[in-house]
Amino acid sequence: MAGTEEPPVQCPVCQRELPGAHINAHLDLCLQAGEGEAQLGSSPPCKRPCLAAAAAPGSQAEGELKEAHLAAAPPVSSFFYKGLGGGQSPGAPGRRSGTGREEAAVRPTDGGSVAGSGAALRGTSLGQKLEGKPLAERLRPDTLGEYVGQERVLGAQTLLRSLLESHEIPSLILWGPPGCGKTTLAHIIANSSKKNGTRFVTLSATSAKTNDVRDVISQAQNEKRLFKRKTILFIDEIHRFNKSQQDTFLPHVECGTVTLIGATTENPSFQVNAALLSRCRVIVLEKLSVEAMEAILMRAVRSLGVQVLVQGDQHSSSATGSSNESSEFPVYIEEKALNTLAYLCDGDARTGLNGLQLAIQARLAAGKTTPLNITKGGSADGILITEEHVKEGLQRSHILYDRAGEEHYNCISALHKSMRGSDENASLYWLARMLEGGEDPLYVARRLVRFASEDIGLADPLALTQAVAAYQGCHFIGMPECEVILAQCVVYFARAPKSIEVYRAYSNVKECLRMHTGPLPPVPLHLRNAPTRLMKNLGYGKGYKYNPMYKEPVEQDYLPEELKGTDFFKEQKNLTSLAGNRF
Repeated sequence: MAGTEEPPVQCPVCQRELPGAHINAHLDLCLQAGEGEAQLGSSPPCKRPCLAAAAAPGSQAEGELKEAHLAAAPPVSSFFYKGLGGGQSPGAPGRRSGTGREEAAVRPTDGGSVAGSGAALRGTSLGQKLEGKPLAERLRPDTLGEYVGQERVLGAQTLLRSLLESHEIPSLILWGPPGCGKTTLAHIIANSSKKNGTRFVTLSATSAKTNDVRDVISQAQNEKRLFKRKTILFIDEIHRFNKSQQDTFLPHVECGTVTLIGATTENPSFQVNAALLSRCRVIVLEKLSVEAMEAILMRAVRSLGVQVLVQGDQHSSSATGSSNESSEFPVYIEEKALNTLAYLCDGDARTGLNGLQLAIQARLAAGKTTPLNITKGGSADGILITEEHVKEGLQRSHILYDRAGEEHYNCISALHKSMRGSDENASLYWLARMLEGGEDPLYVARRLVRFASEDIGLADPLALTQAVAAYQGCHFIGMPECEVILAQCVVYFARAPKSIEVYRAYSNVKECLRMHTGPLPPVPLHLRNAPTRLMKNLGYGKGYKYNPMYKEPVEQDYLPEELKGTDFFKEQKNLTSLAGNRF
């Protein structure tokens, strides 16, 4: 058998006859031509047939196979081409074509690491590397070792990292601002769990319905009962589920049918059921530091083959990073441009990477080269990306502010406390944070009207006039012209003397009414109006002294008999509860 020639094998897709040693690699190319990408966690991992003797990427045999495959138009095969159009190959539901080698050479898979993606993209032009998926999705890491930032919760020797490395995943709620790494952490857990034989299912609360959740839970019950296999369910934007939808998870998380991982940008204390919170561990992720952003951006430019000009004289400084092999002109980016981008994206890795991608694509589309003296011995033409190009791509600083979320209340509270503390600089800062983040100026103006009486009061009665005038001005002209009106009012309030005498006295009156036992005392007869004869006969208004008719002060009681002599301005009882309700 060793000396006989191996008979040719017919490709079931294009009907071509090829040597048996080449049929597996050729079949990969045929199936990849029409197969769609499988989504992360869309189906449980299945056993994939090992395609042996496949031609190595870039080898001569693979080149011959590609040329032979492209030269001949494949005859139409209704069975296989119907499957290709549907995004699945026969007999392998939910799997990618072959071993995925050719697919990895063109585009990285979901959750691919920066290092792996850079190796997979090597040899292609920079324009091809930036096509298709956004850069933030393309360079998503897939191991904890490549995860950047969040050292407080995922650093060495932390509890969560130890649990993840030992594959003991508890139910988690990942809470943090956009672009801080919530979805990336879920991808890392997905890759780790699949290697460990655990199902990982992803749903988005923006599109999933209650029936979708019930289907996943039903499958998880079957997997656990029949195969003793665990299921991890990742819910992105879990705060989008209402309270009744969140209740669906309770018994199944309680008994361990599914391990729930939820990601949210909203405060889970307000948006997630208390019963569900008690069954999950809340992990608070902070926005990424500037140093972490610089590391992420540096890894991105290295994977793209873009050279970094070290800060200094940009036309004579050294460059780092590998050259772009397939580009007609090499692409360079200033180190200062990367630093500026790291600051402007405000800890949002997605914004930073997509801003970098947009700046590079814009310069490639313009096609303008710049003479650069990279080394002392010579010069070359290349495409240079500067700080101005990065700023133009972002348009403006990325300001984190959610008008309907917790940041809304955090900023207005900071503004109140800064004015109360007479810090005019901090007051202007928090005002600008709100207005530049898109806050309604009339909302701020209404809060200033309240502040004028609550915190300034009779110490400066003109403060209320200022606040009402500011509200009317904002109502008349709107943004952005009204911002200076609010700024003037805020600075006036910060500099004004403060008095809570009226606020405290009124609060004491309210407490007196709440604490009164029995029916409230009636209005004294001499204080009642008597518009009819019957009411006069009943004693309404009898004995009342009309103050303007007397030159001397009038001795007369105005409080009910039970409260006679009470001074609400000197009352100090139970004011601790009052302090907790103030901003």
